[in-house]
This record gives sequence, structure tokens and C-alpha cells, in this order.
Amino acid sequence: MQHDQKSTPVRRSVVVQEFTNSVLDPNAPMLGPVENGGTIIANTAPGCWGPMITPRLRGGHEVTTPVFIEGAEVGDGVAIRIREITVTSIATASGHDSSPEGFCLGDPYVAARCPTCDTVWPETHIEGIGQDAVKCDVCNNPVKPFEIVHGYTVTFDDTRTVGLTVPSDVAATFAKRADHYSALPDGSKQHSILNYAPSDMPGTLIRTRPFMGQLGTCPSMPMPDSHNAGDFGAFLVGAPHEYAITPEQLAEHKTDGHMDIDAVRAGAILIAPVKVPGAGVYMGDMHAGQGDGEIAGHTMDVAGSVTLQVEVVKHYPLDGPVLFPLLEDLPPLAKPFSASEKAKGQRLAEKWGVAHIEPLAPISVVGTAANLNDAIENGLERAAKLLKVSVAEIRNRATVNGAIEIGRAPGVIQVTFLAPLAKLDEVGLGDYAREQYDL
Repeated sequence: MQHDQKSTPVRRSVVVQEFTNSVLDPNAPMLGPVENGGTIIANTAPGCWGPMITPRLRGGHEVTTPVFIEGAEVGDGVAIRIREITVTSIATASGHDSSPEGFCLGDPYVAARCPTCDTVWPETHIEGIGQDAVKCDVCNNPVKPFEIVHGYTVTFDDTRTVGLTVPSDVAATFAKRADHYSALPDGSKQHSILNYAPSDMPGTLIRTRPFMGQLGTCPSMPMPDSHNAGDFGAFLVGAPHEYAITPEQLAEHKTDGHMDIDAVRAGAILIAPVKVPGAGVYMGDMHAGQGDGEIAGHTMDVAGSVTLQVEVVKHYPLDGPVLFPLLEDLPPLAKPFSASEKAKGQRLAEKWGVAHIEPLAPISVVGTAANLNDAIENGLERAAKLLKVSVAEIRNRATVNGAIEIGRAPGVIQVTFLAPLAKLDEVGLGDYAREQYDL
């Protein structure tokens, strides 16, 4: 992305109220610049279902315009401390999807099409309630690149700690004032999914646990935002639309900002790779909660407010993200050892003549690929590169001191384990572990 640093003063904080047309484009202007160590505040729009029924948008989400970070150069990383995530939507809707034939050019997320007048990316409007409510401005016929096979409408309590799915009459009430109940930001262009008013499992109580499905840095070639990952990005390979890429381009340019990892929530620290000058930090696709794997394909997409603090990490060695989750989000074997456990370990060391017990710290390395097996290999290889050890060693450490966790099917995982703290220090990440886990 382009940014004229000379004409725009560096700011301590940037408030983001602008959104992309669902494409992350390195040639488009950035916001900012924000200083190294500065703050980004944003009101984010729902991802997934809203953009998925808005054919003018060219990706599955509607993310914030990227922000230029002072001093971030290609080959660096950006440490993103997630200070706050708050759900602002009063209600949302979601469900398991299907893609009706004829409503897209190869990919319903990227190239929606009106099958009646053959317009690609048609402008549309809302008429009525239900799954035929989105109508083409040209011919006034329904355009639905996606439909809900089994879905629900959910509303949240005032503290946003629980949600309750509602019956059809309440879902219809929400649909009549969809933008209000979904709290769409003023700059959002999407149709709210509340217009569909699904109600297949009313009366279900749900816990909320908000996190960011999209958080990261701009890829180094134009890419639909929802496809900035190894699994969804695979749909771009050889595609019949203008965003088609090769496998080599996908590997080179993506930054894996679309993770759907539920540990990317308030209090966590995410390190993202820098592939364009200024990094281009962006966010979106806030989820009110999600079980590992997001196995329905979608969850509760909501609008919300987000506060981030950003800091440049020089010479970051990976092409993808790593995460320092909250202590409570770590797998049992990846939690730091307690004082009692360390004392027992020291007694073992003295008994058997082990001179040194290596200090360890948790880290979670993200892997993505077209399927979960390949994503695991990608995560293992990244972890090995980060620590400068063999993949075999990472396999052992993740087995005895960690776990493989699933962010999203079909292909986002976390290799979470206790890593040698000295190795993290070598790549400039040790102090983030000390900060996060009070080591």
C-alpha cells in the first residue's frame, strides 16, 4: 500500500471508521501513519454472512482500511496487543450455508453474479424479509450467492455475556430494523444478515466469548480479505475471476490475517509478518463466540469496538503469525510450570545430576493450508524455523509440552507448546512471553 509519510504527521493514535470493498490492496492508500507503540481504535463491521449476501463486495468480509505503522519495513513483524474487544451488535444471525448454482463466477465469496441479467458484482437492495430479500438493482430479481441451510437469529443481553436464539416472529422484528439491531457502522456497505431472519433452533442459550476472526497485516498483492489464508486462499488458485493467483503467489503474498482462532481475543498478543512498507494493520470479522474448528462454517458475526496497541518487531523470521494467548487459553500441557512443579523438577535434577533445567515459555505458531494435515505441517515447519531446530524436535515439544489446536476447518491450526525462552530471545520474542505469562 502507498502512504506519503512526508505530508502526513505521525500520530499517537488513529481512529478507523473506513472499510475496504473486501479486497486488501497493497496499491491503495493506508490510514495513519501511527507511531511505533501507538494505538489503533476501530468500530468493526460484521464479517461472513453480511458481506456474503452483499454482491457488490468482493470478498467474504468487510475489514477496516489498513493502517501504516511507522518504522515497519518488509521483513519485520508487528506485535499487536489486543487491549479491548467489545460487542456492539444487539442481535445477529448465522448458520450453515450452501451456495446455489449460477449465482457466482467460480467463487461465491469473491465474484457474486446475478444469473438473470448476468451482472457480476451487481448493486443490490433489500425488499422484504427472508432468503430472497436481496434484489438486483438492474433487474430486480433475487441474488443469493449463499443461502442458509440451517440457521438461527440470536440476541445478546446488555452485558454481552450470553445470547439467546429467538423464534421466527422475533427474528422478523429484528429484520425490519436490521441495520439498527446489528449496529452496522456508518461506513459499512453490507446488507445485514438479520434480513434473512433464520430461526431453526429457537430458545438456545449461548455463552459469548468475543474475538477477532480477522487481525493482521496487508498481503503484498491484491487479495480478497477472507482469502488471506492458506485454506480459503487455495480457492483463488486458477480461479475464473480477476483475483486468480498461482500457488506460488499465494505462498509469497498472503499474511494469514484470516485465522478464526478464538484465542485472538482481548489480552492476547499477536505477532504478524510485514510484507508491505508500513505493514497495513487491519481487522474485522469479530465473532461473539465460536467453538474450535468453526465447524458450521460460520458463527455469530457481530459489529464491535476494538483497541489495539502496535509495536514493530525488527527482523521477524516468519511469513505467518504467532500468538501469545491468555494463560487460560493455553492447552494444559503448554501452561507455564508453577513454583511447586519447578521445585519438584529441581529435586529430580539434583537426584540424577542434571546440571540445568531449561527455562520454557508458551508460544502458539499458526499454520494454514488447504487442509488440516497440510496446515499442521506448515505450522510445524514455521515453528522449527522460528526456533532454528528440526521439525522432529517441534513434534516432540508439541507432544510433551503442548498440543495441536484447530482454529478453523478446513485448514487453520495452532502449534502451541513450551519453547526454550533463550530461543525466543534470539528472535526478539522472549520479552512478549515474559510480559504475557509473568515469567
